[in-house]
Amino acid sequence: MATIIREIEIGASAEFVWAAVRDVGAAHVRLFPGFVTGVTMEPGIRHVTFANGWVVHELIVSIDEPLRRIAYASVEGRAKHHNSSMQVIPVAENRCRILWATDVLPDSVAGSISDILDYAIPIMVRTLESDARKGGAAAVG
Repeated sequence: MATIIREIEIGASAEFVWAAVRDVGAAHVRLFPGFVTGVTMEPGIRHVTFANGWVVHELIVSIDEPLRRIAYASVEGRAKHHNSSMQVIPVAENRCRILWATDVLPDSVAGSISDILDYAIPIMVRTLESDARKGGAAAVG
């Protein structure tokens, strides 16, 4: 099983970032606008539509408030197994870190998932930092 880990520094408070991360039905607005074009929810499942038309179905496994951590698993995709977690960790008053970990089988899909993360992460950082400066969308939650 391949493991992909990204540690991302964000110039915003952990509380602010956690409010956006935990809002699993609004990833297209609060985290990845333009890259994720839509999210629909049904009990326990998030359907994520990407700009290229690709739709991913994710089982929301956990939203852990004390740990500021979400866990989710892709279902019905090309991976035999795919689970991820995002945890928001305070660093300073207006700075935090996101630890994004993904386990995937088969190993052969890890490269494309890694490429997707490398594309999506700068979008997430820009969005969160911009919203924090403006007191915008991520402040609601």
